[in-house]
Amino acid sequence: MAQSAYADSAAYDGSRHSQGQETVPFPTAKGSLKVFLLHGNLDVWVKEAKALPNMDMLHRSISDIFGRFSVKSSPNGEDHESHKITSDPYVTISVSSAVIARTFVINNSENPVWMQHFYVPVAHHAAEVHFVVKDSDVVGSQIIGAVGIPVEQIYSGSIVEGTFPILNGSGKPCRPGAVLTLSIQYTPVEKVSLYQFGVGAGPEYTGVPGTYFPLRTGSKVTLYQDAHVNDGSLPNLKLDNGIQFEHGKCWHDIFQAISQARRLIYITGWSVFHNVRLVRDAGNSTEFTLGHLLKTKSQEGVRVLLLVWDDPTSRSILGFRTDGVMQTHDEETRRFFKHSSVQVLLCPRSARKGHSWIKQQEVGTIYTHHQKTVIVDADAGHYKRKIIAFVGGLDLCAGRYDTPQHALFKTLQTVHQDDYHNPNFMGPTIGCPREPWHDLHCRIDGPAVYDILTNFGERWLKASKPRGLKRLKHSFDDSLLKIERIPDIIQMADASCLNENNPEAWHVQVFRSIDSTSVKGFPKDPKDATSKNLVCGKNILIDMSIHTAYVKAIRAAQHFIYIENQYFLGSSYNWASHKDLGANNLIPMEIALKIANKIRAKERFAAYIVVPMWPEGVPTSTPTQRILFWQNKTMQMMYEMIYKALQEVGLENQYHPQDYLNFFCLGNREEGVDTSNAGNQTAANTPQVLARKNRRFMIYVHSKGMIVDDEYVIIGSANINQRSMEGTRDTEIAMGAYQPHHTWARKHSSPHGQIQEGKIFVQPLRKPSFVTTHAESYIAKLRLGRVPSPYVFKGEFYLSGCTNGIKVVHSFGMTLVPELWDCYPQKMGSAKSPAVMDVGSTRGMNCNKQF
Repeated sequence: MAQSAYADSAAYDGSRHSQGQETVPFPTAKGSLKVFLLHGNLDVWVKEAKALPNMDMLHRSISDIFGRFSVKSSPNGEDHESHKITSDPYVTISVSSAVIARTFVINNSENPVWMQHFYVPVAHHAAEVHFVVKDSDVVGSQIIGAVGIPVEQIYSGSIVEGTFPILNGSGKPCRPGAVLTLSIQYTPVEKVSLYQFGVGAGPEYTGVPGTYFPLRTGSKVTLYQDAHVNDGSLPNLKLDNGIQFEHGKCWHDIFQAISQARRLIYITGWSVFHNVRLVRDAGNSTEFTLGHLLKTKSQEGVRVLLLVWDDPTSRSILGFRTDGVMQTHDEETRRFFKHSSVQVLLCPRSARKGHSWIKQQEVGTIYTHHQKTVIVDADAGHYKRKIIAFVGGLDLCAGRYDTPQHALFKTLQTVHQDDYHNPNFMGPTIGCPREPWHDLHCRIDGPAVYDILTNFGERWLKASKPRGLKRLKHSFDDSLLKIERIPDIIQMADASCLNENNPEAWHVQVFRSIDSTSVKGFPKDPKDATSKNLVCGKNILIDMSIHTAYVKAIRAAQHFIYIENQYFLGSSYNWASHKDLGANNLIPMEIALKIANKIRAKERFAAYIVVPMWPEGVPTSTPTQRILFWQNKTMQMMYEMIYKALQEVGLENQYHPQDYLNFFCLGNREEGVDTSNAGNQTAANTPQVLARKNRRFMIYVHSKGMIVDDEYVIIGSANINQRSMEGTRDTEIAMGAYQPHHTWARKHSSPHGQIQEGKIFVQPLRKPSFVTTHAESYIAKLRLGRVPSPYVFKGEFYLSGCTNGIKVVHSFGMTLVPELWDCYPQKMGSAKSPAVMDVGSTRGMNCNKQF
């Protein structure tokens, strides 16, 4: 029997799951166990453990010699056995070696009491659910013992609860009387009503449950593709009620919003470059750069705050300057604003002191602050001001300005004259095409904006906290305006800009990937994490609601899923090999399971996924090849699952996996004069010469968005990979939104609201002969082609030569247009054995190029 909507929401009143890898090095059951597919939710209570062994024997010996030391009490305020130093236990819950939940650490306790609740989505093949009891140490952790609950016992939906012995490697209790008290219940997807009816209709629908920020009603949303759209360049589209769809001009709107601000301008970015020009279209072009605009506004008395990622490879010390591997211009932007009232905080991505030195170096070197938001006050009429925000994938930096025409050469002396960007070549790039840039962004006006403002405030307060010698100064950062004390600024309670009965109203929810090392405001006591819908890491609290939102939207999808993303990588626990990679986000697995379930139900469903032809950078480089390999494993896993579902219902000869799942890449060709001799290249076969000769190049898809059933959209900064979804790696922000008057549940037919017109995001290119095209859509693409049964990808990443003028890259099954990849005719590495990199080897690489 399906649970009620209320029960679904209430069940989420537990800590969300954290991801990682946990392999139990010894069996927790006798004999072999049957493997089941767990696709649904696990409702788990980890209550308490008793009689744990003391894993800190060395510490105890030191204590015996030098006397007793006072120790830190446990998070719940109890002083567990404070007369001695003993284990600091916590519990991880894992399925298929993927960690799905983790309790908080209780210091110095052999009888810890957690009473911690988890409601966790699962999509795993498994024989057991493992509860691993561990001892936390500064340099890592060690396994105390484990409890295994056979999946067969919970598969029917029965509650399994009780006290279980904690076993060690010998199959015996790790200490006489050592036990763990827990309960666990499994609910399959088909019995959770939250996933059965799409977005849902009526006031009882409360959005994605179990998240830090709730659903906010009464908003207005503008959707953008690319930084700019020229007038008349895209089709005229009609919405319901005959309303004309307006193609937004993102950077133009941001420029106007900043220009009209009177109180505040808050900007976050992976990169913010002061020298970028936001408005460049004919008739409106201005030489006013972002830096000069912000200085002007600060001189007018507007509070201007910039929160920018501090690239660790970019430094300015005693006159010695390094630009940094990522070319984010962070130090250059800081110097530009140094003697102005614009405040710039360069924010490093750092781990907390509780982490090991190795972990701190890993986080600080590899991971980034990746959020991209612009928050300003705007005119609300009647002498009032309101807060609006821009959120999405576009940083205000070099190389991002583009239009749906995605010019290669013809704008190099005009709108891109001082903004050339193409890091895909090694060596000189004189006369080479620029890299076309495709992205998604949005503007929000309404109550949800105040959650984006809260995010900025939490991050600013954390980043501005005094460190080192500055801590000796009893200073207080008062940079953030107290908007509740400014009477002319509308507060959240009065911020609804559209009435519920307005058919153009939006409901919006803000999601994040972030942890307590990057924000101030999370509970200090980890046992309070549940009340804020946060996840417990080993020493941190985590908001991973972006992943939660993707999983919920995919599970609720009824007709189709459309994704644009810079990366598509995950669910490594279900790959044919390299299962221990740790890229355990559920998104690829959930999409494959959705399609498989629709096939078994004999219902039509399709998933369309648009990715770049290769990750930005030299295609033959090790990091690029590494990501292509992992994406290949992800696609292989999905196609195999779909084919097996077709076999199960006897449709493998009637339908093909590509009738349900397709991957696309975008490219452009520009007619013009052959410039292959530019740059005095002596080698006739270099990528630069061939790119100039053929005048073709990929369109770099940097988008981070998903549309489900023409009724729900997610747009933000998060890639579909582990670093964006986990919450402890890159910091991210996104919004999920829908129009309640334009849903399947409300209309009982295909919606025709603004999200439905999101299909404009990928419009036909001006040279359709350049790409193979799908007969049922306008999508200009390079099709990731058919792979023969049993859908195992074979071969290496190389161009295999021509057949009827079509070149094929075997490992991806990509059908490519002749000469498109002629800029890289050489062998492109092997898919058989990807390079394995340590932290040190990644210092000179793109920080976004890790799984």
